[in-house]
Amino acid sequence: MLNATVSELSAALAARKVSSAELARAFLRRIGELKELNAFITVDEAGALEQAARADALRAQGQGGALTGVPFAYKDIYCTRGQRTTCGSRMLENFVSPYDAHVVEQFKAAGVVALGKCNMDEFAMGSSNENSHFGPVRNPWNRKRVPGGSSGGSAAAVAARMVPAATGTDTGGSVRQPAAFSGVSGLRPTYGLVSRYGLVAYASSLDQAGPLARSAADLALLMNVMAGHDARDSTSVRRPKEDYSKFDVNLRGLRIGIAREYFGAGLEPGVRKAVEAAVDWFKAQGAQIVEVELPHTEVAVAAYYVIAPAEASSNLSRFDGVRYGYRAKEYADLLDMYCRTRAQGFGAEVKGRVLVGTYVLSHGYYDAYYLQAQKIRRLVAQDFQKAFARVDFICGPTAPTTAFELGAKTSDPVQMYLGDVFTIPAPLAGLPALSIPCGFDEKGLPVGLQLTGPHFSERRLLGAAHLYQQATDWHLRVPAEAPL
Repeated sequence: MLNATVSELSAALAARKVSSAELARAFLRRIGELKELNAFITVDEAGALEQAARADALRAQGQGGALTGVPFAYKDIYCTRGQRTTCGSRMLENFVSPYDAHVVEQFKAAGVVALGKCNMDEFAMGSSNENSHFGPVRNPWNRKRVPGGSSGGSAAAVAARMVPAATGTDTGGSVRQPAAFSGVSGLRPTYGLVSRYGLVAYASSLDQAGPLARSAADLALLMNVMAGHDARDSTSVRRPKEDYSKFDVNLRGLRIGIAREYFGAGLEPGVRKAVEAAVDWFKAQGAQIVEVELPHTEVAVAAYYVIAPAEASSNLSRFDGVRYGYRAKEYADLLDMYCRTRAQGFGAEVKGRVLVGTYVLSHGYYDAYYLQAQKIRRLVAQDFQKAFARVDFICGPTAPTTAFELGAKTSDPVQMYLGDVFTIPAPLAGLPALSIPCGFDEKGLPVGLQLTGPHFSERRLLGAAHLYQQATDWHLRVPAEAPL
Protein backbone atom coordinates (compact mmCIF):
# COMPACT_ATOMS: atom_id res chain seq x y z
CA MET A 1 0.00 0.00 0.00
CA LEU A 2 3.02 2.32 0.23
CA ASN A 3 2.80 2.97 -3.51
CA ALA A 4 -0.91 3.75 -3.45
CA THR A 5 -2.30 7.23 -4.03
CA VAL A 6 -4.57 9.02 -1.56
CA SER A 7 -7.56 8.11 -3.72
CA GLU A 8 -6.57 4.42 -3.72
CA LEU A 9 -5.95 4.38 0.03
CA SER A 10 -9.32 6.03 0.65
CA ALA A 11 -11.05 3.34 -1.43
CA ALA A 12 -9.14 0.54 0.33
CA LEU A 13 -10.09 1.88 3.75
CA ALA A 14 -13.74 2.23 2.73
CA ALA A 15 -13.77 -1.38 1.45
CA ARG A 16 -12.08 -2.62 4.69
CA LYS A 17 -9.17 -4.05 2.67
CA VAL A 18 -6.76 -2.41 5.09
CA SER A 19 -7.04 -0.64 8.42
CA SER A 20 -5.77 2.82 9.26
CA ALA A 21 -3.57 1.33 11.98
CA GLU A 22 -1.92 -0.97 9.44
CA LEU A 23 -1.29 1.95 7.10
CA ALA A 24 0.13 4.11 9.89
CA ARG A 25 2.55 1.40 10.97
CA ALA A 26 3.66 0.74 7.39
CA PHE A 27 4.39 4.40 6.65
CA LEU A 28 6.08 4.92 10.03
CA ARG A 29 8.39 2.00 9.23
CA ARG A 30 9.12 3.57 5.86
CA ILE A 31 10.02 6.88 7.54
CA GLY A 32 12.39 5.03 9.84
CA GLU A 33 14.04 3.23 6.93
CA LEU A 34 14.68 6.48 5.05
CA LYS A 35 16.00 8.68 7.86
CA GLU A 36 19.00 9.63 5.71
CA LEU A 37 16.72 11.76 3.51
CA ASN A 38 16.10 13.97 6.60
CA ALA A 39 12.58 14.74 5.37
CA PHE A 40 11.04 14.89 8.87
CA ILE A 41 11.88 17.07 11.85
CA THR A 42 9.33 15.45 14.17
CA VAL A 43 7.74 11.99 13.91
CA ASP A 44 4.77 11.38 16.22
CA GLU A 45 4.40 7.60 16.30
CA ALA A 46 2.25 7.40 19.43
CA GLY A 47 -0.05 10.20 18.30
CA ALA A 48 -0.38 8.70 14.81
CA LEU A 49 -1.40 5.27 16.13
CA GLU A 50 -3.93 6.89 18.47
CA GLN A 51 -5.45 8.85 15.57
CA ALA A 52 -5.47 5.68 13.43
CA ALA A 53 -7.40 3.80 16.11
CA ARG A 54 -10.03 6.58 16.19
CA ALA A 55 -10.26 6.54 12.41
CA ASP A 56 -10.78 2.77 12.36
CA ALA A 57 -13.52 3.11 14.97
CA LEU A 58 -15.28 5.74 12.84
CA ARG A 59 -15.01 3.57 9.73
CA ALA A 60 -16.43 0.60 11.67
CA GLN A 61 -19.46 2.72 12.53
CA GLY A 62 -19.94 3.65 8.87
CA GLN A 63 -18.81 7.22 9.52
CA GLY A 64 -15.93 9.35 8.33
CA GLY A 65 -15.08 10.94 5.01
CA ALA A 66 -12.78 10.38 2.07
CA LEU A 67 -9.62 11.15 4.05
CA THR A 68 -10.50 9.44 7.33
CA GLY A 69 -7.60 7.21 8.29
CA VAL A 70 -5.27 8.34 5.48
CA PRO A 71 -1.65 9.01 6.63
CA PHE A 72 -0.53 12.61 6.28
CA ALA A 73 2.22 15.09 7.21
CA TYR A 74 2.50 18.83 7.77
CA LYS A 75 5.26 21.18 6.78
CA ASP A 76 6.76 22.35 10.06
CA ILE A 77 5.45 25.89 9.57
CA TYR A 78 1.87 24.87 10.46
CA CYS A 79 1.08 25.38 14.14
CA THR A 80 -0.02 22.07 15.68
CA ARG A 81 -1.34 22.09 19.23
CA GLY A 82 0.83 20.20 21.70
CA GLN A 83 3.59 19.57 19.14
CA ARG A 84 6.77 21.38 18.19
CA THR A 85 6.47 23.92 15.40
CA THR A 86 10.07 24.79 14.59
CA CYS A 87 9.96 26.43 11.14
CA GLY A 88 13.33 24.75 10.60
CA SER A 89 14.92 27.31 12.93
CA ARG A 90 16.95 27.32 16.12
CA MET A 91 14.73 30.25 17.12
CA LEU A 92 11.72 27.92 17.49
CA GLU A 93 13.55 24.63 18.09
CA ASN A 94 11.64 23.96 21.32
CA PHE A 95 8.44 25.92 20.65
CA VAL A 96 5.28 23.88 21.31
CA SER A 97 2.22 25.50 19.76
CA PRO A 98 -0.81 26.07 22.04
CA TYR A 99 -3.22 26.00 19.09
CA ASP A 100 -3.83 24.49 15.65
CA ALA A 101 -3.60 26.28 12.32
CA HIS A 102 -6.91 26.49 10.45
CA VAL A 103 -5.69 23.96 7.87
CA VAL A 104 -4.67 21.57 10.66
CA GLU A 105 -8.11 21.94 12.24
CA GLN A 106 -9.74 21.10 8.92
CA PHE A 107 -7.60 18.00 8.36
CA LYS A 108 -8.19 16.82 11.93
CA ALA A 109 -11.93 17.16 11.36
CA ALA A 110 -11.51 15.14 8.15
CA GLY A 111 -9.87 12.36 10.16
CA VAL A 112 -6.40 12.22 8.60
CA VAL A 113 -3.62 10.49 10.55
CA ALA A 114 -0.74 12.95 11.04
CA LEU A 115 2.58 11.11 11.13
CA GLY A 116 4.74 14.16 11.84
CA LYS A 117 6.18 17.47 10.72
CA CYS A 118 8.38 17.85 7.63
CA ASN A 119 11.72 19.60 7.30
CA MET A 120 11.93 22.97 5.55
CA ASP A 121 14.14 25.95 4.82
CA GLU A 122 14.27 28.17 7.89
CA PHE A 123 11.11 30.30 8.05
CA ALA A 124 10.40 29.18 4.45
CA MET A 125 13.33 31.21 3.13
CA GLY A 126 15.08 29.16 0.49
CA SER A 127 14.80 27.20 -2.75
CA SER A 128 16.81 24.11 -1.85
CA ASN A 129 16.01 23.05 1.74
CA GLU A 130 19.65 23.61 2.67
CA ASN A 131 18.84 26.43 5.11
CA SER A 132 17.26 24.29 7.81
CA HIS A 133 18.72 24.33 11.33
CA PHE A 134 18.10 20.56 11.29
CA GLY A 135 20.22 19.93 8.21
CA PRO A 136 19.45 19.67 4.50
CA VAL A 137 16.86 17.35 3.00
CA ARG A 138 18.12 15.00 0.29
CA ASN A 139 16.35 14.33 -2.98
CA PRO A 140 15.13 10.69 -3.17
CA TRP A 141 15.94 10.59 -6.90
CA ASN A 142 19.58 11.42 -6.17
CA ARG A 143 20.72 11.89 -2.58
CA LYS A 144 23.53 14.21 -3.64
CA ARG A 145 20.96 16.71 -4.92
CA VAL A 146 18.47 19.09 -3.33
CA PRO A 147 14.72 18.33 -3.22
CA GLY A 148 13.82 21.99 -3.78
CA GLY A 149 12.50 24.38 -1.17
CA SER A 150 11.24 25.61 1.02
CA SER A 151 8.75 22.69 1.22
CA GLY A 152 11.49 20.22 0.33
CA GLY A 153 10.80 17.91 3.28
CA SER A 154 7.15 17.53 2.30
CA ALA A 155 8.01 16.95 -1.38
CA ALA A 156 10.75 14.42 -0.60
CA ALA A 157 8.49 12.57 1.85
CA VAL A 158 5.74 12.21 -0.76
CA ALA A 159 8.18 11.22 -3.52
CA ALA A 160 9.87 8.59 -1.33
CA ARG A 161 6.50 7.10 -0.30
CA MET A 162 7.08 8.04 3.33
CA VAL A 163 3.62 9.59 3.31
CA PRO A 164 0.99 9.75 0.54
CA ALA A 165 0.37 13.50 0.91
CA ALA A 166 1.56 16.53 2.84
CA THR A 167 1.04 20.25 3.18
CA GLY A 168 3.47 22.91 2.03
CA THR A 169 3.47 26.67 1.74
CA ASP A 170 4.17 28.70 -1.36
CA THR A 171 5.48 32.27 -1.10
CA GLY A 172 7.53 32.48 -4.29
CA GLY A 173 7.21 28.90 -5.51
CA SER A 174 7.91 26.80 -2.42
CA VAL A 175 5.25 24.19 -3.23
CA ARG A 176 5.70 24.04 -7.00
CA GLN A 177 9.50 24.10 -7.28
CA PRO A 178 10.11 21.23 -4.81
CA ALA A 179 7.24 19.34 -6.46
CA ALA A 180 9.09 19.68 -9.78
CA PHE A 181 12.50 18.73 -8.34
CA SER A 182 11.06 15.73 -6.48
CA GLY A 183 8.72 14.39 -9.17
CA VAL A 184 5.40 14.96 -7.38
CA SER A 185 2.35 17.20 -7.88
CA GLY A 186 1.91 20.47 -6.01
CA LEU A 187 -0.64 23.29 -6.06
CA ARG A 188 -0.43 26.91 -5.02
CA PRO A 189 -4.08 28.04 -4.63
CA THR A 190 -5.43 31.51 -5.31
CA TYR A 191 -4.33 33.91 -2.57
CA GLY A 192 -7.00 33.94 0.13
CA LEU A 193 -8.65 30.68 -0.87
CA VAL A 194 -6.93 28.78 1.97
CA SER A 195 -6.62 30.38 5.40
CA ARG A 196 -3.19 31.48 6.59
CA TYR A 197 -4.27 31.41 10.24
CA GLY A 198 -1.68 29.44 12.20
CA LEU A 199 0.97 29.53 9.48
CA VAL A 200 4.10 31.20 10.82
CA ALA A 201 4.35 34.25 8.57
CA TYR A 202 7.19 34.94 6.16
CA ALA A 203 5.70 37.44 3.67
CA SER A 204 2.03 37.90 4.44
CA SER A 205 0.87 39.25 1.08
CA LEU A 206 2.48 36.30 -0.72
CA ASP A 207 2.28 33.29 1.66
CA GLN A 208 -0.26 30.63 0.73
CA ALA A 209 -0.87 27.13 2.06
CA GLY A 210 -0.93 24.40 -0.59
CA PRO A 211 -1.00 20.59 -0.89
CA LEU A 212 1.59 18.14 -2.26
CA ALA A 213 0.67 14.64 -3.41
CA ARG A 214 1.39 12.16 -6.16
CA SER A 215 -1.47 13.11 -8.49
CA ALA A 216 -3.80 15.96 -9.39
CA ALA A 217 -6.74 13.80 -8.28
CA ASP A 218 -5.18 13.59 -4.82
CA LEU A 219 -4.60 17.35 -4.73
CA ALA A 220 -8.30 17.83 -5.45
CA LEU A 221 -9.27 15.69 -2.43
CA LEU A 222 -6.93 17.72 -0.23
CA MET A 223 -8.26 21.02 -1.54
CA ASN A 224 -11.78 19.92 -0.62
CA VAL A 225 -10.58 20.01 2.98
CA MET A 226 -8.21 22.99 2.90
CA ALA A 227 -10.24 25.59 1.03
CA GLY A 228 -12.83 27.70 2.78
CA HIS A 229 -13.44 30.98 4.56
CA ASP A 230 -11.90 31.61 7.97
CA ALA A 231 -12.92 34.72 9.91
CA ARG A 232 -9.59 34.70 11.78
CA ASP A 233 -7.72 35.49 8.54
CA SER A 234 -8.53 38.98 7.26
CA THR A 235 -7.38 37.99 3.75
CA SER A 236 -9.56 34.88 3.62
CA VAL A 237 -12.04 34.96 0.74
CA ARG A 238 -15.70 34.27 1.37
CA ARG A 239 -17.07 32.24 -1.57
CA PRO A 240 -19.17 29.10 -2.11
CA LYS A 241 -17.50 25.76 -1.41
CA GLU A 242 -16.40 23.77 -4.47
CA ASP A 243 -15.86 20.07 -5.02
CA TYR A 244 -12.45 20.17 -6.65
CA SER A 245 -12.62 16.48 -7.54
CA LYS A 246 -15.50 17.12 -9.97
CA PHE A 247 -13.38 17.92 -12.99
CA ASP A 248 -15.23 19.81 -15.72
CA VAL A 249 -12.53 20.61 -18.26
CA ASN A 250 -12.64 19.63 -21.93
CA LEU A 251 -9.26 19.81 -23.64
CA ARG A 252 -10.76 20.20 -27.09
CA GLY A 253 -10.82 23.92 -27.77
CA LEU A 254 -9.00 24.77 -24.54
CA ARG A 255 -6.74 27.77 -25.12
CA ILE A 256 -3.29 27.20 -23.64
CA GLY A 257 -0.88 30.12 -23.60
CA ILE A 258 2.84 29.66 -24.19
CA ALA A 259 4.93 32.61 -22.98
CA ARG A 260 8.16 33.07 -24.93
CA GLU A 261 9.72 34.51 -21.76
CA TYR A 262 9.55 30.99 -20.26
CA PHE A 263 11.56 29.40 -23.07
CA GLY A 264 14.59 31.67 -23.35
CA ALA A 265 18.24 31.47 -22.26
CA GLY A 266 18.89 29.54 -19.08
CA LEU A 267 16.35 26.81 -19.73
CA GLU A 268 18.11 23.44 -19.64
CA PRO A 269 17.68 21.33 -22.82
CA GLY A 270 16.27 18.38 -20.88
CA VAL A 271 13.63 20.59 -19.26
CA ARG A 272 12.70 22.20 -22.58
CA LYS A 273 12.33 18.82 -24.28
CA ALA A 274 10.04 17.39 -21.59
CA VAL A 275 7.85 20.50 -21.37
CA GLU A 276 7.51 20.81 -25.15
CA ALA A 277 6.47 17.15 -25.32
CA ALA A 278 3.76 17.84 -22.74
CA VAL A 279 2.54 20.86 -24.71
CA ASP A 280 2.43 18.69 -27.84
CA TRP A 281 0.25 16.19 -25.96
CA PHE A 282 -2.27 18.90 -25.06
CA LYS A 283 -2.25 20.07 -28.66
CA ALA A 284 -2.90 16.51 -29.87
CA GLN A 285 -5.96 16.38 -27.61
CA GLY A 286 -7.47 19.37 -29.38
CA ALA A 287 -6.18 22.22 -27.24
CA GLN A 288 -5.36 25.45 -29.03
CA ILE A 289 -1.80 26.67 -28.42
CA VAL A 290 -1.57 30.47 -28.30
CA GLU A 291 1.63 32.51 -27.94
CA VAL A 292 1.33 35.15 -25.21
CA GLU A 293 3.67 37.74 -23.76
CA LEU A 294 4.56 38.26 -20.10
CA PRO A 295 7.08 41.07 -20.56
CA HIS A 296 7.71 41.79 -16.87
CA THR A 297 8.75 38.23 -16.01
CA GLU A 298 12.43 39.18 -15.92
CA VAL A 299 11.95 41.92 -13.32
CA ALA A 300 9.48 39.91 -11.22
CA VAL A 301 12.35 38.18 -9.38
CA ALA A 302 13.90 41.51 -8.41
CA ALA A 303 10.52 42.84 -7.23
CA TYR A 304 9.87 39.70 -5.19
CA TYR A 305 13.24 39.90 -3.45
CA VAL A 306 12.41 43.42 -2.31
CA ILE A 307 8.79 42.83 -1.25
CA ALA A 308 9.25 39.47 0.50
CA PRO A 309 12.26 40.50 2.64
CA ALA A 310 10.50 43.77 3.53
CA GLU A 311 7.51 41.85 4.88
CA ALA A 312 9.81 39.31 6.54
CA SER A 313 11.68 42.05 8.41
CA SER A 314 8.36 43.09 9.94
CA ASN A 315 6.96 39.59 10.57
CA LEU A 316 10.14 38.25 12.15
CA SER A 317 10.52 41.20 14.54
CA ARG A 318 8.34 39.25 17.01
CA PHE A 319 11.18 36.77 17.58
CA ASP A 320 13.07 38.77 20.18
CA GLY A 321 13.63 36.31 23.03
CA VAL A 322 11.03 37.96 25.28
CA ARG A 323 7.76 36.07 24.89
CA TYR A 324 8.65 32.70 23.38
CA GLY A 325 11.30 30.92 21.39
CA TYR A 326 15.06 30.97 21.78
CA ARG A 327 16.76 33.40 24.16
CA ALA A 328 20.53 34.00 24.44
CA LYS A 329 21.94 32.67 27.68
CA GLU A 330 24.24 35.59 28.39
CA TYR A 331 23.56 39.29 27.81
CA ALA A 332 24.27 42.64 29.43
CA ASP A 333 20.92 44.41 29.06
CA LEU A 334 17.65 44.26 27.13
CA LEU A 335 19.12 45.58 23.86
CA ASP A 336 22.03 43.17 24.12
CA MET A 337 19.57 40.33 24.74
CA TYR A 338 17.66 41.26 21.57
CA CYS A 339 20.85 41.41 19.51
CA ARG A 340 22.39 38.18 20.80
CA THR A 341 19.11 36.26 20.61
CA ARG A 342 18.48 37.17 17.00
CA ALA A 343 22.11 36.73 15.98
CA GLN A 344 22.23 33.24 17.52
CA GLY A 345 18.66 32.16 16.78
CA PHE A 346 18.45 33.01 13.08
CA GLY A 347 20.48 31.37 10.32
CA ALA A 348 22.50 33.24 7.70
CA GLU A 349 19.79 33.29 5.00
CA VAL A 350 17.15 34.63 7.38
CA LYS A 351 19.46 37.30 8.76
CA GLY A 352 20.39 38.36 5.23
CA ARG A 353 16.78 38.75 4.14
CA VAL A 354 15.80 40.61 7.32
CA LEU A 355 18.65 43.06 6.74
CA VAL A 356 17.64 43.57 3.11
CA GLY A 357 14.02 44.05 4.12
CA THR A 358 14.86 46.59 6.81
CA TYR A 359 17.09 48.48 4.39
CA VAL A 360 14.47 48.80 1.63
CA LEU A 361 11.89 50.04 4.13
CA SER A 362 14.21 52.59 5.71
CA HIS A 363 13.94 56.33 5.26
CA GLY A 364 15.37 57.41 1.93
CA TYR A 365 15.15 53.99 0.33
CA TYR A 366 11.42 53.17 0.58
CA ASP A 367 10.53 55.09 -2.60
CA ALA A 368 13.59 53.89 -4.51
CA TYR A 369 13.12 50.17 -3.78
CA TYR A 370 9.92 49.08 -2.03
CA LEU A 371 7.55 51.41 -3.85
CA GLN A 372 9.12 50.57 -7.22
CA ALA A 373 8.82 46.86 -6.48
CA GLN A 374 5.11 47.27 -5.74
CA LYS A 375 4.66 49.07 -9.06
CA ILE A 376 6.35 46.16 -10.84
CA ARG A 377 4.02 43.80 -8.98
CA ARG A 378 1.04 45.60 -10.50
CA LEU A 379 2.60 45.38 -13.97
CA VAL A 380 3.11 41.62 -13.55
CA ALA A 381 -0.56 41.24 -12.60
CA GLN A 382 -1.58 43.29 -15.64
CA ASP A 383 0.52 41.04 -17.90
CA PHE A 384 -1.50 38.06 -16.69
CA GLN A 385 -4.80 39.90 -17.08
CA LYS A 386 -4.01 40.65 -20.73
CA ALA A 387 -2.91 37.06 -21.35
CA PHE A 388 -6.02 35.53 -19.73
CA ALA A 389 -8.21 37.63 -21.99
CA ARG A 390 -6.87 35.39 -24.78
CA VAL A 391 -6.18 32.05 -23.08
CA ASP A 392 -7.55 29.76 -20.36
CA PHE A 393 -4.20 28.66 -18.91
CA ILE A 394 -0.52 29.45 -19.32
CA CYS A 395 1.77 26.47 -19.63
CA GLY A 396 5.54 26.24 -19.19
CA PRO A 397 8.38 24.83 -17.11
CA THR A 398 8.12 25.05 -13.32
CA ALA A 399 11.86 25.69 -13.01
CA PRO A 400 14.59 26.33 -15.60
CA THR A 401 16.66 23.40 -14.31
CA THR A 402 16.21 20.07 -12.61
CA ALA A 403 17.48 19.45 -9.07
CA PHE A 404 21.01 20.74 -8.56
CA GLU A 405 23.69 19.28 -6.29
CA LEU A 406 23.79 20.07 -2.58
CA GLY A 407 26.05 23.08 -2.03
CA ALA A 408 26.19 24.01 -5.71
CA LYS A 409 24.50 27.41 -5.28
CA THR A 410 24.91 28.25 -1.61
CA SER A 411 27.78 30.63 -2.36
CA ASP A 412 25.89 32.35 -5.21
CA PRO A 413 22.51 33.57 -3.93
CA VAL A 414 21.70 35.37 -7.19
CA GLN A 415 21.82 32.09 -9.13
CA MET A 416 19.74 30.47 -6.43
CA TYR A 417 17.12 33.23 -6.63
CA LEU A 418 16.99 33.13 -10.45
CA GLY A 419 15.87 29.51 -10.19
CA ASP A 420 12.47 30.90 -9.07
CA VAL A 421 12.00 32.97 -12.23
CA PHE A 422 8.97 30.97 -13.44
CA THR A 423 7.27 30.47 -10.07
CA ILE A 424 7.48 34.00 -8.64
CA PRO A 425 5.08 35.81 -11.05
CA ALA A 426 1.95 33.89 -9.93
CA PRO A 427 2.32 34.81 -6.22
CA LEU A 428 2.91 38.46 -7.10
CA ALA A 429 -0.43 38.41 -8.92
CA GLY A 430 -2.19 36.17 -6.35
CA LEU A 431 -2.90 33.51 -9.00
CA PRO A 432 -3.24 29.72 -8.69
CA ALA A 433 -0.50 27.61 -10.25
CA LEU A 434 0.11 23.88 -10.40
CA SER A 435 3.24 21.78 -10.99
CA ILE A 436 3.02 18.18 -12.22
CA PRO A 437 5.72 15.75 -13.40
CA CYS A 438 6.14 15.69 -17.20
CA GLY A 439 9.29 13.66 -17.79
CA PHE A 440 12.95 13.29 -16.91
CA ASP A 441 16.16 14.90 -18.13
CA GLU A 442 19.27 13.12 -19.37
CA LYS A 443 20.47 12.72 -15.75
CA GLY A 444 17.32 10.84 -14.78
CA LEU A 445 15.94 13.76 -12.73
CA PRO A 446 12.25 14.72 -12.83
CA VAL A 447 10.99 17.75 -14.77
CA GLY A 448 7.97 19.80 -13.69
CA LEU A 449 5.26 21.26 -15.94
CA GLN A 450 3.58 24.39 -14.59
CA LEU A 451 -0.01 25.38 -15.36
CA THR A 452 -1.09 28.87 -14.25
CA GLY A 453 -4.70 30.02 -14.38
CA PRO A 454 -6.92 33.00 -13.53
CA HIS A 455 -8.11 33.54 -9.97
CA PHE A 456 -10.17 30.62 -8.57
CA SER A 457 -9.54 28.35 -11.58
CA GLU A 458 -8.17 25.52 -9.40
CA ARG A 459 -10.81 22.99 -10.44
CA ARG A 460 -10.08 23.46 -14.15
CA LEU A 461 -6.31 23.42 -13.57
CA LEU A 462 -6.59 20.17 -11.64
CA GLY A 463 -8.94 18.74 -14.27
CA ALA A 464 -6.50 19.43 -17.10
CA ALA A 465 -3.63 17.96 -15.07
CA HIS A 466 -5.73 14.89 -14.24
CA LEU A 467 -6.41 14.20 -17.91
CA TYR A 468 -2.70 14.49 -18.65
CA GLN A 469 -1.86 12.12 -15.82
CA GLN A 470 -4.41 9.58 -17.01
CA ALA A 471 -2.46 9.41 -20.28
CA THR A 472 1.06 9.40 -18.78
CA ASP A 473 2.84 7.69 -15.91
CA TRP A 474 5.47 10.26 -14.92
CA HIS A 475 3.73 10.82 -11.57
CA LEU A 476 3.76 7.08 -10.84
CA ARG A 477 7.52 6.57 -11.14
CA VAL A 478 9.33 5.49 -7.95
CA PRO A 479 12.67 7.18 -7.10
CA ALA A 480 15.66 4.94 -7.75
CA GLU A 481 17.27 5.80 -4.41
CA ALA A 482 14.09 5.09 -2.42
CA PRO A 483 13.02 1.70 -3.85
CA LEU A 484 9.97 -0.06 -2.48
